[in-house]
Amino acid sequence: MPAPDRNTTRYAHRHQRAVAAAAAVFADKGFHGASTRDIAEKLGIQQGSLYYYFKSKEAALEEVCLTALRDYVSHIESIASQPGKLEVKLQAAIAAHLATYEHNNEAMKVHNEQRLYLPKDRRKHLNALGSRYRQQLEGIFCEGVSTGQLRKDLDCHFTALSLIGLCNYWGIQLLRNAPLKTEDVTENCVDILLHGCLARHTGMPDTDTQTDTQVN
Repeated sequence: MPAPDRNTTRYAHRHQRAVAAAAAVFADKGFHGASTRDIAEKLGIQQGSLYYYFKSKEAALEEVCLTALRDYVSHIESIASQPGKLEVKLQAAIAAHLATYEHNNEAMKVHNEQRLYLPKDRRKHLNALGSRYRQQLEGIFCEGVSTGQLRKDLDCHFTALSLIGLCNYWGIQLLRNAPLKTEDVTENCVDILLHGCLARHTGMPDTDTQTDTQVN
């Protein structure tokens, strides 16, 4: 196996740093409030050198948004393709979704709040990735229906979109509320998704009823 090109590896590393700097600046100042000069200063380079990584501010925003989605989609594709119980897959999917907010929080913030500032042609790839994520998650629910783990009349499309909204909300809360733990939020999301809010009946009479019957 040939050794990696040092120049390519070096550029990839520097490009990642440039994207991270752009994400930090956009998250702090917003797309319209930020400038390429701000990004260059954050990166510690001259403004002219920034064009080695981004041809424009729009290109920088697009790269940040793509960075937010690529791992996000890669994880759900891996999870959906693996055999296993529905509950295990959903727990892994939710945990991966929430982890994206923890490990790539600035890029996720920029994507969620500022991607619409990109022109339509630049949003096509983002929309395709977002649709891919939803389709993979929807497939997990459809598999659950086909195997009898979920009810037959479940709207898998609606459920997938609802879970994405739930995860996005709690992903943001994890960033704002330090005491929250990803594991606890994941467990609660899985619980409410699979068990809902109705009381669970075991089919056994409660203690009071059992005692009354014996006394009578």
